[in-house]
Amino acid sequence: MEISNSTRAKVLMDALPYIQNYNNKIIVVKYGGNAMTNDELKQAVMSDIVLLSLVGIKVVLVHGGGPEISDMLKRLNIESKFINGLRYTDKDTIDIVKMVLAGKVNKELVALLAEHKGNAVGLCGIDGRMLIAEKAEGENGEDLGFVGNIRRVNTKPITDALNNGCIPVIATVACGTDGHTYNVNADTAASRIAAELGAENLILMTDIAGLLRDKDNPDTLIPFVNVSEVPFMKRQGIISGGMIPKIDCCVEAVRRGVKKTSIIDGRVPHSILIEILSSEGIGTQFK
Repeated sequence: MEISNSTRAKVLMDALPYIQNYNNKIIVVKYGGNAMTNDELKQAVMSDIVLLSLVGIKVVLVHGGGPEISDMLKRLNIESKFINGLRYTDKDTIDIVKMVLAGKVNKELVALLAEHKGNAVGLCGIDGRMLIAEKAEGENGEDLGFVGNIRRVNTKPITDALNNGCIPVIATVACGTDGHTYNVNADTAASRIAAELGAENLILMTDIAGLLRDKDNPDTLIPFVNVSEVPFMKRQGIISGGMIPKIDCCVEAVRRGVKKTSIIDGRVPHSILIEILSSEGIGTQFK
């Protein structure tokens, strides 16, 4: 469909107040789900991030890579094992996690951003001891291997990159307090990084429309949630299952000083731009 020049100009003018509001401020995007595996969506995400960077918004991209890790383990005939949804990470697996996340996935994202004329730098939590973690346990005290909970964040490697006009692309492996390397949850890492950076917004990309009042009906999307409402919504069963840890990350980020957090549908092309540069946004926003 052809778009007239006047329509293009109006779109830019409509976006201007939001660009001004976010100018020179930090947003943290946790990148995952279908947007990370679908080539068309991947290109849209990269172009969104480069555009935001070029108009003066400081974007930090935090990524996981669960499907890529599982694929590599399968190719190496190493069984993937999960305990209550968490990947058991033994010595062989943590080596694969480092190789896939900090190597393959991270550098592919940096290269994609470069294709869109973005100036990106690949980092992981080990660089500059950015992420410090301690060994985590399962819900019932199970041994998860080299899975960690973040204890400290050193933001200097991130702010150095931002101050040099770069887009930091961060893989979520961490230095352990015991000298080991740990695999950490990407949502949790993004939440802590956003809080320590004093980010304006944390965006978690998912494969659903956002928080739904009825999980089977996308028309029941809840666009805004006050973090004080979250415990009640859990008791009502509105927040349940896999949404609990994601929303807990949003709540934690807000309580640590992030202005707002959003869970958005990464299956929608340019969902990041819709969230940042429009009044209605997309998905569910927590404040």
